[in-house]
Amino acid sequence: MSWVLDARVRSAMISDALDSIGVRHQVMAKEIEPLRPSMRCAGIATTIAFEPDENFDQNDPYGDAIDFLDGLKPGSVAVVSTSGESRSAFWGELFSAAATGRGATGVICDGPLRDTEQVVDISFAAFGVGSRPIDYKGRMRVVATHIPVGCGGVTVHPGDGVIADHDGVVVVPAAHLAQITAIAEERAKSERTVLKDLLAGSSVRQVWDAYRIL
Repeated sequence: MSWVLDARVRSAMISDALDSIGVRHQVMAKEIEPLRPSMRCAGIATTIAFEPDENFDQNDPYGDAIDFLDGLKPGSVAVVSTSGESRSAFWGELFSAAATGRGATGVICDGPLRDTEQVVDISFAAFGVGSRPIDYKGRMRVVATHIPVGCGGVTVHPGDGVIADHDGVVVVPAAHLAQITAIAEERAKSERTVLKDLLAGSSVRQVWDAYRIL
């Protein structure tokens, strides 16, 4: 399953579309930010959750994360739930390279990232809460994958749609994907006309009465 969006559709349009059908509180906390303002990703959520734990398998300390990365599908967005922990980073250059190779479009993490300049260099869309150089091994462990998780104050189910850009991260419940896509793409088309009219001097009232878009 993939989620293909018109490139003109932004997170704000998806948020407005969700509001229009009464599905609210789907925008993650503002602390989750892209490594660069130009970063954008959209796709289907694939989830992984961490919890504090100082114990780890000496022979295979990254086993669960490796399985998660190798299971990413084209068009997926990795959603990393850390319960807001900041004792380590949870995603870096090599995870980003692996995700890119699997066709994933980005990562959303409610904890720190690392190798941030290198992640930018490979053009992988990464969103997180600051950065730290610390490895999670011996500090955090993968508790589960492919389950509903809390990330940035929003419950994310595997299969939900995720769109992220400089304005923020929005989650679309899977049951509403088709409807929200149609609403947002129609708005993207209409906004070009609205923008043109406003720049040409039309009053805001005229534009609102004509298109019901602001």
